[in-house]
Amino acid sequence: MKDLISVIIPVFHVEAYLRRCLDSVLDQTYENMEIILVDDGSDDGCPAICDEYARMDSRVKVIHQKNAGLSGARNTGIDQAEGRYLAFVDSDDYLVPEFLERLHEACAETGSDMSVCRWEYVKGEPVPQRGTGEVKTFTGRQMLANLYISDGAYFVVAWNKLYKRELFEKIRYPLGRIHEDEATTYRIYHQVRQAAYVDASLYGYFVTPSSITRGFNPRRLDWVTAGAERIDFLEQKGYTELMVRALQAFADGSIDIYFGLRDEMPESGKEQEWIRGLIRRGLKRVKPYGRFPLRTEIGYRLFLACPGIYRRLLERVKSENGKQ
Repeated sequence: MKDLISVIIPVFHVEAYLRRCLDSVLDQTYENMEIILVDDGSDDGCPAICDEYARMDSRVKVIHQKNAGLSGARNTGIDQAEGRYLAFVDSDDYLVPEFLERLHEACAETGSDMSVCRWEYVKGEPVPQRGTGEVKTFTGRQMLANLYISDGAYFVVAWNKLYKRELFEKIRYPLGRIHEDEATTYRIYHQVRQAAYVDASLYGYFVTPSSITRGFNPRRLDWVTAGAERIDFLEQKGYTELMVRALQAFADGSIDIYFGLRDEMPESGKEQEWIRGLIRRGLKRVKPYGRFPLRTEIGYRLFLACPGIYRRLLERVKSENGKQ
């Protein structure tokens, strides 16, 4: 008997897309799974669709609960899961049929604690097939470093992965926050002895205009909170070789959010000053671990002294680079 995989799907206001998601899960070539649908207080047609699929297939289990947000729904699924492995799927996304099989095979053949694949932005079309298909292995420390590479998005998000259940023994997603994977995945990697990366596009991330993390949303301050927590964690746990890159990535992302706040919420002076204080602290904090590139450091100091001038110069640089 193959290992049981628990596929956890939070469901909330996705009536138009839910069947496509569930069909892609039921069409998996890996069949020994339980599908845990957590209806997170949805008041559209989703609860009825969940119950319909539970009647169709005994592997589907439905939990109806009061709205607790994405983190709360995932946590409910984790608590109820019986599988040796866990996978998360967002309810408007969809999978390549071999998603679970390829990720499970990568774990089994390499003796890894978890596995990761590529994902693609999709709008309803089949998931584009990219990648070599090669399987690589990384230590947990290397997985933390992968958060800061150009393809780091593959390593941050929760849903293109297969996890041994014990990785979540003491970890849950933070309630009431978006960017919940930014606040959680690095803590998983800290526990990982070895992880496998499958260089193949097996997950389709559906792009909708209403996506809560696209465009500016004041709740993106949760990203700043998660980033600050991650830097504290890396420092406390002795990942000194990552501190310069982590602080730079945090400063760059925080500056983007600062200007979003300034444009969309001019009254958010307290939050803006909080971000400036974190960047100011980062300039001091980096010293024991190395230095930012000189041009980068000058840019941060200019931002702290005069954000408007920094922004105009940054936009000019981007414009000139775009013409090249």
